[in-house]
Amino acid sequence: MAELKLLALDQDDLGIISAHMQDSVFRVADLSYDSRHRQFIAVVNRFVWEKPDREKQGFERRRCAISFKRVEAVRSLDVKRQDPDEVYSLLMIRFDQKGDGPEGTIELTLAGGAAISLDVECIEVQMLDTGGAWATERMPKHPEED
Repeated sequence: MAELKLLALDQDDLGIISAHMQDSVFRVADLSYDSRHRQFIAVVNRFVWEKPDREKQGFERRRCAISFKRVEAVRSLDVKRQDPDEVYSLLMIRFDQKGDGPEGTIELTLAGGAAISLDVECIEVQMLDTGGAWATERMPKHPEED
C-alpha cells in the first residue's frame, strides 16, 4: 500500500484525517510544540484502516507525522506531560469554530478522557506516513454505544 499524504484546510478535510488517525498511539515524548513557528506535531503509530481485506491479509500500523499549523495556544487535560513514556490513544480530531471567522479550536480526543486542545488561526493540518508498515495482531475495538 502507498503511504498516505493528506492535507486538511476545512472541517470536511479534517474529518477524513481524523478517520485515518483514529486509534493511533503515541508517547508524550512524540509530541512537540514550536511556538515560534506556531506548529504542533505528533509522531504516532497509525492503525491502517484503509487497507482492503485487512481481516484476511492481517492488520498493520505505520509511523505517521501529523502537523497542525497556525497554532496560537496548546492546552491539555489529563495528559501526563512529565512522563515522556506515557502512551495515549487518539480517538478523534474535531474542530470547534469560533464565530464566523476561520479561527477556532482543534481538539484531539484521547482514550481515558484525556484531550489536547489547539487554538488555531484556521485549519491547516498535514498528515504524512513516514515509514513502512508492520504487522500488528489486533484491530482496535470500541465499546458499542447505546
